[in-house]
Amino acid sequence: MDFMKNAKITLPNILTAHNIASITLLFALLLLFVVIAIAMADRRISPGTRRAAANTCETTVAVQSGDTLSKLLTAQGLSGTDVHEIAARLKHECQISLLRADADQLVFARTAESAPVDKIILISSPWKHIEITRGEDMGWSTKIIDIERDTYLVRKSGEIEEGDSFYVAGTRAGIPPGVLADVYNLLAFEIDFERDVRVGQEFSVLYEEYFADGEKVSNGAVIAISFDALRGNVKMYRFKTNEGRVGYYDENGNGAVKALKRTPINNARVSSSFGNRRHPILGFTRAHKGVDFRAAHGTPIPSAGAGRVIRRGFDNGYGNFVRIRHGGGFETLYAHMSKFAPGVGTGTQVRQGQIIGYVGSTGLSTGPHLHYEIIKNGVHVNPMTVKFPAIDNLNEENKQEFIVLREKIDDAKRMLGEYPNLFVKM
Repeated sequence: MDFMKNAKITLPNILTAHNIASITLLFALLLLFVVIAIAMADRRISPGTRRAAANTCETTVAVQSGDTLSKLLTAQGLSGTDVHEIAARLKHECQISLLRADADQLVFARTAESAPVDKIILISSPWKHIEITRGEDMGWSTKIIDIERDTYLVRKSGEIEEGDSFYVAGTRAGIPPGVLADVYNLLAFEIDFERDVRVGQEFSVLYEEYFADGEKVSNGAVIAISFDALRGNVKMYRFKTNEGRVGYYDENGNGAVKALKRTPINNARVSSSFGNRRHPILGFTRAHKGVDFRAAHGTPIPSAGAGRVIRRGFDNGYGNFVRIRHGGGFETLYAHMSKFAPGVGTGTQVRQGQIIGYVGSTGLSTGPHLHYEIIKNGVHVNPMTVKFPAIDNLNEENKQEFIVLREKIDDAKRMLGEYPNLFVKM
């Protein structure tokens, strides 16, 4: 108690200005010592960490034409036993038997430049990697890694200007080439790109962009299309049914993809329409039972719909031609071909979009073009005006879910229309 009393009494005498300065200096020196000690400790730890990072060597190899798994693994010093085990595991555990040139990449990891490979990463897509790791028993194991991706909706819109084709207007609107090609293929079921495209028409496209770690990797699917055609506004929405089918539907849930296309060749201009005309070679007027599309010699000709080839041959007027029978009483004919596609003959089943031949000028023709006919129940009809049946309409259960999704898509379109620089996350 007496000591405490003395201490309390003498404390004011100790805290003079000189002593305060001395204590402050001592505290500063002590703090500096602590900082130096921490820095020294960090220096003692960090070289080992840097060496560990530096000792991890990676070599990336892009698969090229002629490369095989065995060739690439052997070039990295792996033994025949390693090659055999890795190939077997990839086949049975990952369902990969062949590497794809200009698509797949292999990353070989070592602990040092002179060390053997202890890990291989097969990059088969931006969203799927396969890790092949050497274990302590020197055997190999595989692990499939799905890369998480972020999906955003992007809206691009534009207007047809003087002298535009739809492709030119879409490119000016900023629609990526691959997305624009998909849009063109979808609209070809409803639109005559020669007659239905006019100055002042507006269009919009909603599509996906895929991101990983904040970086854009690729474009995704077309989600919605709107085009002010002459016959009215054409709308299409992408929808996945309860049965797992993915398709495009109009705003009422009816299939937007039709059994046949009006314009089989993309970006081809109509050079002669359906109806009576004066024949450029014969010199007299007669019925022109199809539509002529001007295109360069050798341009691929896709089938307008799925069906079976019922005739393939040569005719004095048609030249080289193919006739296909489709469902619903429809047939199509393609004439003046320079040659037929390999494997396409009488009796061949073809899918919609499959190449059946190439543009030429055989038969009664003044230049390279495709003569395209549609026959319905034995009668020639105008490809530009005939109504095609839908391939797939939604049932009532799917239609209700489609309407909910359609409203969400329309909300996203409105928001992106007001704020075009926004990204809407899926």
